[in-house]
Amino acid sequence: MRIVVTGGAGFIGSAVVRHLVLVKGYDVLTVDKLTYAGTLTSLARVDNSPNHRFLKADICDRQTMAEAFDSFRPNRVMHLAAESHVDRSITGAKDFIDTNIVGTFTLLEAARAYWQGLEADEKERFRFLHVSTDEVYGSLGAEGLFTEATPYDPSSPYSAAKAASDHLAKAWARTYGLPVVVSNCSNNYGPYHFPEKLIPLIILNALQGKPLPVYGTGANIRDWLYVEDHARALDLIAERGRVGETYNVGGRNERTNIDVVRQICALMDRHHPAGAPHARLISFVADRPGHNARYAIDATKLETELGWRAEETFETGIERTVQWYLENEWWWAPLRQGYDGSRLGLIGGAAETTESR
Repeated sequence: MRIVVTGGAGFIGSAVVRHLVLVKGYDVLTVDKLTYAGTLTSLARVDNSPNHRFLKADICDRQTMAEAFDSFRPNRVMHLAAESHVDRSITGAKDFIDTNIVGTFTLLEAARAYWQGLEADEKERFRFLHVSTDEVYGSLGAEGLFTEATPYDPSSPYSAAKAASDHLAKAWARTYGLPVVVSNCSNNYGPYHFPEKLIPLIILNALQGKPLPVYGTGANIRDWLYVEDHARALDLIAERGRVGETYNVGGRNERTNIDVVRQICALMDRHHPAGAPHARLISFVADRPGHNARYAIDATKLETELGWRAEETFETGIERTVQWYLENEWWWAPLRQGYDGSRLGLIGGAAETTESR
């Protein structure tokens, strides 16, 4: 099995690559532009694997993508390359349009040209998995869950760009017959998560005695999914998912943001008692523009049709995550030098530290 993983040096992408190479033993070509959020250190565990190779490239580069397909001859493409941070999209939307929309279009076209040239049995075997987010669905009220039939209602430039890319992927399946499968996931967390996002930001700020910023009152709710559970789900969807279908991936772990922050503080009190009590560092800040109130995924289709289950509860996953960051300063310290936790996405440009997606 030969698989191209785009965005494979990023957070979720690197978890997918490690799973495919180290657990499944597949041949993997990781394609990544290595923007600020992509780092080769996230792939350190597969550095010496004979079945892994890396290509630094932009998915918007059609010629390079075509050459990669022709030389590597993949059986699958798992497309995770994307700009993903809501706050950055608010003040820098162009990168999101370029990568998430134009990049997806370019990759779909390169994959289509490659797929059309395959022999019949290889053509039948080929799959293109487009990996997306629950943010395309907008915001939920106090009750209900996002299903695969939920209408799209994106709120931010990030989610709008991802919604557009979802529609492109599905259109290429319907118009050209490209064997596309789409997944939409809830909030991921776990090791190798760039420290602009809520959970790693709170852990590292607490470790360094900095304020722990929480948007608004912290009442916004997210459904949390441990990244290694997500990686297993994506492998399963690519292998057994029905062509043209969408599968929602969620951890069934709804938490308010303030509860997440308090749980991290309690774990930091236990594992890093020198800074206790860490909850004294909590600071409520102005809310994000267009901040969705609640996300929650109904993963019934994935669970019943493909037999996937999340292995980590939020309690087990968040403890593993806190411990990983405490033990792996070698990975996050260089990233903190380039991004110190300053708030992004304020339309007025005020300087303030941030909590994120």
